[in-house]
Amino acid sequence: MKAWVYREYGGPEVVHLETVPTPAPKDDEIVVKVLATTVTAADWRARTLEMPKGFGLIGRLVFGLRRPRKTILGFEFAGEVAQVGRSVTRFCVDDAVFGSTGARMGCHAQFVVVGENEHIAIKPQGLSYEEAAALSFGGATALHFLGKASLQPGEHILIIGASGGVGSATVQLAKHLGAHVTGVTSGPNAEIVRAMGADEVIDYTREDPLHTPEGYDVIVDTVGDTPMSRCRHALRRGGRLLAVAAPLPTFAGAPFISMLGSRKVIVGVAPESRAVAERLAQLATEGVLRPFIDERYEFSQMREAHARVASRRKRGNVVVLVPHDDTP
Repeated sequence: MKAWVYREYGGPEVVHLETVPTPAPKDDEIVVKVLATTVTAADWRARTLEMPKGFGLIGRLVFGLRRPRKTILGFEFAGEVAQVGRSVTRFCVDDAVFGSTGARMGCHAQFVVVGENEHIAIKPQGLSYEEAAALSFGGATALHFLGKASLQPGEHILIIGASGGVGSATVQLAKHLGAHVTGVTSGPNAEIVRAMGADEVIDYTREDPLHTPEGYDVIVDTVGDTPMSRCRHALRRGGRLLAVAAPLPTFAGAPFISMLGSRKVIVGVAPESRAVAERLAQLATEGVLRPFIDERYEFSQMREAHARVASRRKRGNVVVLVPHDDTP
């Protein structure tokens, strides 16, 4: 099969299209013929080792000290079941599915192996393969953090980075939960954020979204540059800062801030699981969550897709279409 491989850290030029062995499933695994995948901020971090402040060494321990431990990037996929292991009962050949491989990555390839009880579910009929491929990363992150915050109907939530992959999912889910949603983005992206369901949109190039007399119950920082010291005055008593892309000082200090003050900092990594995938599928089927696609690239344009994400100007999700001339 064809796959995009990287064996050193660096820019988009370090990924190369190669022929590699097609994976075979174990008894409880399935092989998915990947029809669409994504390039996310997680791929950018894994490729460059550009981590939030303080996480540089941790990043090397996770991805490889001197060179990448896993050579095929890609966290998300959508496609068709091509093979099933002998004990698999949830899926059949030709089922349309979507999911995520998490830290194993490997989705920037024509085929990927996934455990039948891992983060994988039947693709919602109302979504294209391109949209389904972009459902897991932003959706799982938004679900996790909003759940940790126990967001309530009527609460006011500020979402910084509202036009990104995680931000756009958070806008939709927060609105579904009955919150009053204010999205923060640049002016050209305002209409996209409104289309996602935001009640208000603030252009950060024109005004500081944290200068507000009313305050917010929840602030979501998907960018990683809004510590509690900056937004404490903008959080109401009992307010929660959801530090999605937290630097190490914020990560380490969160328990103490939450314990000693009237406001909480919520950090962490969103878990992926069968239950999360099935919940995302349900939300998409109900029309609550629909990934916004920024750009679609052909498989041969993988480097261009990486460059788009690295520009930090993408809106929503960057999707890559995967061609097929053979079968496993």
